[in-house]
Amino acid sequence: MTVVFVHGVPETPALWNALRDHLDRPSTALRLPGFGSPRPAGPRGKEAYASWLADELRTIGGPIDLVGHDWGSHLAMRVVSAHDVPVRSWVADVAHGWHPDYQWHEAGALWQRSPEGEESLAGLRESASGSGHTFGDLLQPRGMTPELGKEVDAIHDEEMSAAVLDLYRSAWPNFAADWGKDFDRPAAAPGMVLVPTGDPMARPAMDAEVARPLGARVVELEGLTHYWMLQDPGRGARVLRGFWDGFGG
Repeated sequence: MTVVFVHGVPETPALWNALRDHLDRPSTALRLPGFGSPRPAGPRGKEAYASWLADELRTIGGPIDLVGHDWGSHLAMRVVSAHDVPVRSWVADVAHGWHPDYQWHEAGALWQRSPEGEESLAGLRESASGSGHTFGDLLQPRGMTPELGKEVDAIHDEEMSAAVLDLYRSAWPNFAADWGKDFDRPAAAPGMVLVPTGDPMARPAMDAEVARPLGARVVELEGLTHYWMLQDPGRGARVLRGFWDGFGG
């Protein structure tokens, strides 16, 4: 049994280090292509990333307990609904992005526009080597630690900016518009949707509405932020273990 963690945008596998330290089982944290590593040639955007994740999971081999965060959640939900992968269970936050009424947050909407998106990310790259706001600065109010922020800013190059733009521009107006058509019924593997209520962008009602037809459990992380795994890794690990223990550990 292996736990596979998938980070989001703009993050690195280090996002999961503290949480993994609280688990007593084998685990690995994948790195999204373009986020500190080259992107392979070929198609871009969310479908290409989902295919990449499906290939990674098949290489690791099952049974896998899949845990995603942010964009990692969206990719996890896609692979368990549209790919043949050896997944025993799945966990996702920000499931509200799959609600038909969801509208992207301000930064996501900005990155979906050209040339505004390119200019925004170029400004963040320049700030990382001088003054001004960087990715790390912008995400600290949502719970990103200064340590992870420095790592993200250190790897933020033109390749990473291009990956961010490709992902967001492939997900307009939201995930319900296309991927949702393949994930509006009970999932083949049991799932859990996490709702960190302390996140200013939390949408608990939408999360619950998305989870219901999937047969997924909904667990609110009262008071925790978007970066719940950094704010209270011990609590996050307990919630995950409780979920896994419910069907054999």
